[in-house]
Amino acid sequence: MFFSKDRHSLRNTYLHAWQKYQQGQPLHAMEEIIAHVIAEHPEYHKQLQQVEKDYLPESGESNPFLHMGLHIALREQLSTNRPAGIATLTRQLLAKLKDGHEVEHQMLECLAESLWQAQRYQRAADEQKYLTCVRQLVIKICQEEPQV
Repeated sequence: MFFSKDRHSLRNTYLHAWQKYQQGQPLHAMEEIIAHVIAEHPEYHKQLQQVEKDYLPESGESNPFLHMGLHIALREQLSTNRPAGIATLTRQLLAKLKDGHEVEHQMLECLAESLWQAQRYQRAADEQKYLTCVRQLVIKICQEEPQV
């Protein structure tokens, strides 16, 4: 249901899940994840209706569907601990940052880079490079001074 090569269908999945959530209708497991991610991003609510819009980085636009999709991918990784060790690294970041959404935003950079490299070179994502990136993030954040 969720994975599709058709951008229109995929984006409509977001919209449909959000509408069901707002109407208090029962949600399937994936719809629940999608709806919670959307709820955490009120800045994207208006854009959900724009399923045909192109978001071009060269125009300075951020793709809300890509951003939310990365959140969903991270949550699925955590639920399966795949790649192995990602759940432990995430818990380490959460212990320092105390905000699960902020932890995900920090990790999105590593995931997006990994996926971009895979697409660029037309190969599977390199899980070890991805984990190395997240480990470096953990080291960096855990060494930062607490904010007062």
